[in-house]
Amino acid sequence: MTGGPEKHERLAERQDPGGEPAEQPIVSMLPSTPGRKVSTKKLVFTPIVIALALVGTYLWITNIPLDSIERNSLSGGAVRQALWQQIKLVVYSTFFVLVIAIPLGIALTRRPLRKAAPVATAIANLGQSIPSIGLLALLTFWLGIGPGTALVGMVAYAVLPVLSNTMVGLRAIDPSLVDAARGIGMSGWGVLRKVELPLAVPLILAGVRNALVLNVGTGTLAGFVSGGGLGTIITNGIVTQRTRVLIVGSVLAVALALLVDWLASLAELQMTPHGLEAG
Repeated sequence: MTGGPEKHERLAERQDPGGEPAEQPIVSMLPSTPGRKVSTKKLVFTPIVIALALVGTYLWITNIPLDSIERNSLSGGAVRQALWQQIKLVVYSTFFVLVIAIPLGIALTRRPLRKAAPVATAIANLGQSIPSIGLLALLTFWLGIGPGTALVGMVAYAVLPVLSNTMVGLRAIDPSLVDAARGIGMSGWGVLRKVELPLAVPLILAGVRNALVLNVGTGTLAGFVSGGGLGTIITNGIVTQRTRVLIVGSVLAVALALLVDWLASLAELQMTPHGLEAG
């Protein structure tokens, strides 16, 4: 532990009369951690751009003559169903990514499993080293076609940013802060929960944002393996050679990706502990 006897005395003075370690002193000692700064301009203009794109596409497609194939592909029920399927794929895949990547990232920064970190990172890298459409095609030989195959492919493709950001965020913490927390009597779990994770939150949330956007993009390819989603509309436009159908599906996919990133930015601002906002 660093800091000399004066630091020990300051830490001792921060304990409550009953001898229990005070929780707030450590928080006050935490320095700001750099992360991805969420600009005000982005928060303001992103929803405006999304709204203009959607309204413009709607006005355009409802004021031009469509043939029977285009009308069937772009009927209200078909578009709503594809959009809902896409949202479910993104939500489910992101949930499994968080359940897998964050606990694994924490475990790989603990002393007993540190030597396994390169192997786990290499395995996670496999998901992104293969093109997403190729990954989904390979999975069809094992799992067949359907939403389950698309879900597995999306999880495999998005694990890496959350896993690597969790590990980097925890490794970047000043060891003297961990020593200080242990010096006032915190347990290993207490140090992780009250010191390490709050410091790593900005980087972890940045990884989650990346994973969400990746999942939206990979989810559009689910249509190629009968997994549903907006990829179904895009695929129909390609197969039937209907450019208008292709444009509508693409605009919806881009708008959803922008919306997801915008919502994740808001969540990042809300969930980052006070005093640790990205500077």
